[in-house]
Amino acid sequence: MVAAIALSLVISASPAYAKKKRQPIQPDPDYAPTLSMPHAAPAVPNGAIFQASNGYSALTNGARAGMVGDVLTIALVERTQAVKSNGANTDRNGSIGLTPPVTGPLSFFNPSDVSMGGNTSFQGTGTAQQSNSLQGQVTVTIAEVYPNGTMLVRGEKLISLNRGSEHIRFSGIVRAVDIGPENIIASSRVANAQIIYGGTGEIARASQKGWLQRFFEIVSPF
Repeated sequence: MVAAIALSLVISASPAYAKKKRQPIQPDPDYAPTLSMPHAAPAVPNGAIFQASNGYSALTNGARAGMVGDVLTIALVERTQAVKSNGANTDRNGSIGLTPPVTGPLSFFNPSDVSMGGNTSFQGTGTAQQSNSLQGQVTVTIAEVYPNGTMLVRGEKLISLNRGSEHIRFSGIVRAVDIGPENIIASSRVANAQIIYGGTGEIARASQKGWLQRFFEIVSPF
C-alpha cells in the first residue's frame, strides 16, 4: 500500500506528468473568427461590368475591410484616469454667562457658577484615484455588416509562454470611415467595445492572495 502511494506521488511529480496536466488556455467560441461566405450567383445578371453579388467596393476604399470575414487590426490605445476628492471643515462656538447681584439673597452665587460654554468642530477629507492603460494590437474579423454601414468585429489573441498564458479578447462596432489605409483602427473609435485581458500561470498566481488570507479577510471584523 505504501509502495503504491509512493509510486503515485513520483508519477504525479514527474516532468512528463506535469507537462501533460499544464494545458494552454482554450479559445472562446464567442470570439471565434468569422469566415467569408461564398456569394450566391444572381438569378439574372445585373450588369456586364458591375456585379453587386461579387462584393462591390469603391475605388476610394482601397484594401480596407468592409465585408464579413475581412480582417481588421485594432490598435489598443486605452488610457483612462479618474480623480475625486472632497473635504469638509466646520467649527462652532457658543457661550453664555450671567452676573449675579452683589447684594441680596442671590449674592452668594459666583459668576463662574452661572456661566457655561461649548464648542464643536469637525474635519473630514476623502480622495479616490484610479487609472488604467492598455496598449498593443489585436487582429479581428468582421462578423456582421449592418444596413447603416457599421460593422461588428470580434476576435482574440492567445499567447502561451513557458511560465503561463495570456489572452486578449475584443469585440465592438466600428465605422468604415474610421478605418485607416492600413486596415487599422484605434480602439477609442470603437463603439460598445469589450476588451478582456487576462492570464494564467505562475506569474498570475504570484500576484493573487492565498485562499487562507482571503478567508481571514472575509471573517475579520476590522
